[in-house]
Amino acid sequence: MRILYVEDATFLAEAVKHNLEKQGITVDLVSDGEAGLENAMSDIYDCVVLDIMLPKLSGTDILKRMREKNVQTPVIMLSALSEVETKISHLDHGADDYLAKPFKTAELVARIKALVRRPKIIDNKDVTYGDLVLDKTNATLNGQQLTAKEIEIISELIKTPDVLVSKEYLLAKVWGEDGLGEDNYVESYMSRIRKLLKKIHSKTRIVTIRGLGYKLTSKENV
Repeated sequence: MRILYVEDATFLAEAVKHNLEKQGITVDLVSDGEAGLENAMSDIYDCVVLDIMLPKLSGTDILKRMREKNVQTPVIMLSALSEVETKISHLDHGADDYLAKPFKTAELVARIKALVRRPKIIDNKDVTYGDLVLDKTNATLNGQQLTAKEIEIISELIKTPDVLVSKEYLLAKVWGEDGLGEDNYVESYMSRIRKLLKKIHSKTRIVTIRGLGYKLTSKENV
Protein backbone atom coordinates (compact mmCIF):
# COMPACT_ATOMS: atom_id res chain seq x y z
CA MET A 1 0.00 0.00 0.00
CA ARG A 2 1.29 3.48 -0.91
CA ILE A 3 -0.07 6.72 0.50
CA LEU A 4 0.64 10.42 0.09
CA TYR A 5 0.90 12.33 3.37
CA VAL A 6 0.83 16.14 3.16
CA GLU A 7 1.75 17.77 6.48
CA ASP A 8 3.92 20.82 7.28
CA ALA A 9 4.40 20.10 11.01
CA THR A 10 7.78 18.36 10.66
CA PHE A 11 7.94 16.57 14.02
CA LEU A 12 4.40 15.22 13.73
CA ALA A 13 4.85 14.24 10.09
CA GLU A 14 8.05 12.27 10.69
CA ALA A 15 6.56 10.49 13.70
CA VAL A 16 3.39 9.50 11.82
CA LYS A 17 5.40 8.44 8.76
CA HIS A 18 7.62 6.22 10.93
CA ASN A 19 4.62 4.55 12.57
CA LEU A 20 2.81 4.01 9.27
CA GLU A 21 5.89 2.42 7.72
CA LYS A 22 6.11 0.06 10.70
CA GLN A 23 2.67 -1.14 9.57
CA GLY A 24 4.03 -1.92 6.09
CA ILE A 25 2.60 1.25 4.47
CA THR A 26 4.83 3.11 2.01
CA VAL A 27 4.59 6.86 2.72
CA ASP A 28 5.49 9.73 0.39
CA LEU A 29 5.74 12.77 2.66
CA VAL A 30 5.55 16.36 1.38
CA SER A 31 5.33 19.54 3.43
CA ASP A 32 3.54 22.15 1.31
CA GLY A 33 0.33 22.38 -0.67
CA GLU A 34 1.83 22.93 -4.12
CA ALA A 35 3.99 19.80 -3.88
CA GLY A 36 1.02 17.98 -2.37
CA LEU A 37 -1.21 18.85 -5.31
CA GLU A 38 1.42 17.80 -7.85
CA ASN A 39 1.81 14.42 -6.19
CA ALA A 40 -1.90 13.89 -5.59
CA MET A 41 -2.73 14.44 -9.27
CA SER A 42 -0.44 11.55 -10.28
CA ASP A 43 -3.17 9.08 -9.30
CA ILE A 44 -0.69 6.43 -8.10
CA TYR A 45 -1.70 6.37 -4.44
CA ASP A 46 -4.05 4.08 -2.55
CA CYS A 47 -4.93 6.96 -0.23
CA VAL A 48 -4.08 10.64 0.31
CA VAL A 49 -3.86 12.06 3.84
CA LEU A 50 -4.19 15.87 3.79
CA ASP A 51 -3.69 18.43 6.52
CA ILE A 52 -6.02 21.40 5.95
CA MET A 53 -3.66 24.21 6.98
CA LEU A 54 -0.66 24.09 4.62
CA PRO A 55 1.76 26.64 3.17
CA LYS A 56 1.33 27.72 -0.48
CA LEU A 57 -1.96 25.84 -1.00
CA SER A 58 -4.47 24.56 1.53
CA GLY A 59 -5.52 20.95 1.87
CA THR A 60 -9.05 22.08 1.03
CA ASP A 61 -7.89 23.48 -2.31
CA ILE A 62 -5.94 20.29 -3.07
CA LEU A 63 -9.07 18.24 -2.40
CA LYS A 64 -11.24 20.46 -4.62
CA ARG A 65 -8.77 20.32 -7.52
CA MET A 66 -8.42 16.56 -7.26
CA ARG A 67 -12.16 16.08 -7.53
CA GLU A 68 -12.50 18.69 -10.29
CA LYS A 69 -9.99 16.64 -12.33
CA ASN A 70 -11.83 13.42 -11.47
CA VAL A 71 -8.98 12.00 -9.38
CA GLN A 72 -10.90 9.56 -7.21
CA THR A 73 -8.14 8.49 -4.82
CA PRO A 74 -9.59 8.21 -1.28
CA VAL A 75 -8.77 11.29 0.84
CA ILE A 76 -8.58 11.64 4.62
CA MET A 77 -8.52 15.22 5.90
CA LEU A 78 -6.58 16.10 9.08
CA SER A 79 -7.25 19.23 11.10
CA ALA A 80 -7.24 20.76 14.55
CA LEU A 81 -10.59 22.23 13.52
CA SER A 82 -13.12 19.72 14.82
CA GLU A 83 -16.34 21.67 14.28
CA VAL A 84 -19.13 19.69 12.66
CA GLU A 85 -19.53 22.36 9.95
CA THR A 86 -15.88 21.97 8.93
CA LYS A 87 -16.21 18.20 8.68
CA ILE A 88 -19.41 18.43 6.63
CA SER A 89 -17.88 21.02 4.30
CA HIS A 90 -14.92 18.79 3.42
CA LEU A 91 -17.06 15.68 3.03
CA ASP A 92 -19.27 17.68 0.66
CA HIS A 93 -16.16 18.63 -1.34
CA GLY A 94 -15.29 14.96 -1.84
CA ALA A 95 -13.29 13.90 1.22
CA ASP A 96 -13.81 10.28 2.23
CA ASP A 97 -12.99 10.73 5.91
CA TYR A 98 -12.01 13.39 8.45
CA LEU A 99 -9.76 12.96 11.46
CA ALA A 100 -9.37 15.67 14.12
CA LYS A 101 -5.98 16.45 15.65
CA PRO A 102 -4.56 15.22 17.92
CA PHE A 103 -5.11 11.63 16.78
CA LYS A 104 -3.62 8.23 17.48
CA THR A 105 -1.66 6.72 14.59
CA ALA A 106 -3.47 3.41 15.13
CA GLU A 107 -6.76 5.12 14.31
CA LEU A 108 -5.29 6.69 11.16
CA VAL A 109 -3.99 3.29 10.06
CA ALA A 110 -7.41 1.73 10.64
CA ARG A 111 -9.16 4.45 8.63
CA ILE A 112 -6.67 4.16 5.75
CA LYS A 113 -7.13 0.39 5.60
CA ALA A 114 -10.92 0.75 5.72
CA LEU A 115 -10.89 3.14 2.75
CA VAL A 116 -8.49 1.02 0.71
CA ARG A 117 -10.68 -2.05 1.27
CA ARG A 118 -13.63 -0.33 -0.40
CA PRO A 119 -14.29 -1.71 -3.87
CA LYS A 120 -13.16 0.71 -6.56
CA ILE A 121 -15.77 2.11 -8.90
CA ILE A 122 -14.99 0.90 -12.40
CA ASP A 123 -15.73 3.41 -15.11
CA ASN A 124 -16.58 1.46 -18.28
CA LYS A 125 -17.84 4.40 -20.29
CA ASP A 126 -16.31 4.91 -23.73
CA VAL A 127 -13.40 7.36 -23.79
CA THR A 128 -12.79 9.41 -26.92
CA TYR A 129 -10.14 11.70 -28.34
CA GLY A 130 -9.94 12.83 -31.96
CA ASP A 131 -10.88 9.83 -34.09
CA LEU A 132 -10.21 7.33 -31.29
CA VAL A 133 -12.89 5.50 -29.32
CA LEU A 134 -11.70 3.39 -26.40
CA ASP A 135 -14.35 0.87 -25.35
CA LYS A 136 -13.27 -0.36 -21.91
CA THR A 137 -16.19 -2.75 -21.57
CA ASN A 138 -15.19 -4.76 -24.65
CA ALA A 139 -11.46 -3.92 -24.45
CA THR A 140 -11.27 -2.43 -27.93
CA LEU A 141 -9.88 0.67 -29.61
CA ASN A 142 -11.91 1.52 -32.71
CA GLY A 143 -13.01 -2.10 -32.80
CA GLN A 144 -9.51 -3.56 -32.44
CA GLN A 145 -8.94 -5.88 -29.49
CA LEU A 146 -6.56 -4.69 -26.76
CA THR A 147 -4.67 -6.34 -23.95
CA ALA A 148 -5.23 -5.20 -20.37
CA LYS A 149 -1.94 -3.28 -20.30
CA GLU A 150 -2.71 -1.57 -23.63
CA ILE A 151 -6.05 -0.41 -22.24
CA GLU A 152 -4.37 1.08 -19.18
CA ILE A 153 -1.70 2.89 -21.20
CA ILE A 154 -4.12 4.30 -23.76
CA SER A 155 -6.49 5.33 -20.97
CA GLU A 156 -3.72 7.36 -19.33
CA LEU A 157 -2.76 9.05 -22.61
CA ILE A 158 -6.34 9.84 -23.63
CA LYS A 159 -7.13 11.17 -20.16
CA THR A 160 -4.62 14.00 -20.67
CA PRO A 161 -4.26 14.53 -24.46
CA ASP A 162 -1.48 16.87 -25.62
CA VAL A 163 0.03 16.68 -22.13
CA LEU A 164 3.36 14.97 -21.48
CA VAL A 165 3.09 11.70 -19.53
CA SER A 166 6.40 10.51 -18.10
CA LYS A 167 7.70 6.98 -18.55
CA GLU A 168 8.16 6.74 -14.77
CA TYR A 169 4.50 7.59 -14.20
CA LEU A 170 3.34 4.93 -16.66
CA LEU A 171 5.58 2.33 -15.05
CA ALA A 172 4.22 3.14 -11.60
CA LYS A 173 0.61 3.38 -12.73
CA VAL A 174 0.42 0.36 -15.05
CA TRP A 175 3.01 -2.05 -13.65
CA GLY A 176 3.44 -0.90 -10.04
CA GLU A 177 6.39 -2.45 -8.23
CA ASP A 178 6.73 -5.10 -10.96
CA GLY A 179 7.82 -2.41 -13.42
CA LEU A 180 10.59 -0.83 -11.36
CA GLY A 181 13.73 -0.53 -13.48
CA GLU A 182 12.07 -1.98 -16.60
CA ASP A 183 11.97 1.02 -18.97
CA ASN A 184 11.67 -1.28 -21.97
CA TYR A 185 8.19 -2.31 -20.79
CA VAL A 186 6.79 1.07 -21.80
CA GLU A 187 8.79 1.31 -25.04
CA SER A 188 7.62 -2.12 -26.13
CA TYR A 189 3.95 -1.32 -25.55
CA MET A 190 4.24 2.11 -27.19
CA SER A 191 5.59 0.41 -30.31
CA ARG A 192 2.62 -1.99 -30.34
CA ILE A 193 0.12 0.82 -29.84
CA ARG A 194 1.69 2.88 -32.64
CA LYS A 195 1.31 -0.09 -35.00
CA LEU A 196 -2.34 -0.34 -33.97
CA LEU A 197 -2.94 3.36 -34.67
CA LYS A 198 -1.39 2.89 -38.11
CA LYS A 199 -3.54 -0.19 -38.73
CA ILE A 200 -6.78 1.71 -38.03
CA HIS A 201 -5.55 4.69 -40.10
CA SER A 202 -5.88 7.04 -37.14
CA LYS A 203 -4.92 10.70 -37.46
CA THR A 204 -3.91 10.60 -33.81
CA ARG A 205 -0.39 9.63 -32.84
CA ILE A 206 1.93 9.17 -29.89
CA VAL A 207 4.79 11.66 -29.75
CA THR A 208 7.97 10.76 -27.86
CA ILE A 209 9.76 13.57 -26.03
CA ARG A 210 13.21 12.05 -25.63
CA GLY A 211 14.20 11.56 -22.02
CA LEU A 212 10.88 12.92 -20.73
CA GLY A 213 7.94 10.80 -21.87
CA TYR A 214 5.02 10.60 -24.28
CA LYS A 215 1.94 12.49 -25.31
CA LEU A 216 -1.07 11.70 -27.45
CA THR A 217 -1.86 14.30 -30.08
CA SER A 218 -3.47 14.79 -33.48
CA LYS A 219 -1.29 15.58 -36.47
CA GLU A 220 -2.93 18.98 -36.74
CA ASN A 221 -1.45 19.91 -33.35
CA VAL A 222 2.13 18.81 -34.12
